[in-house]
Amino acid sequence: MSGKRYSEEFKIEAVKQITERNYPIGQVSKRLGVTTKSLYAWNNDIVMGHYNILK
Repeated sequence: MSGKRYSEEFKIEAVKQITERNYPIGQVSKRLGVTTKSLYAWNNDIVMGHYNILK
C-alpha cells in the first residue's frame, strides 16, 4: 500500500467518470492508477455525504 493521498476534487472527478460518464470502473482504475477498492470507497463517501460535490 503506497499511502498516497488524493485531493477531494480528484476523488470526486474519478467517481464522476464512473457514475456520470459510465466508464467501466476497471478502466478508470487503470487510467488513474488507483485501486478499484479506492474508487468504491470514494463513491460510498460521496453517497454518504462526506464530500461536497456541488462545488
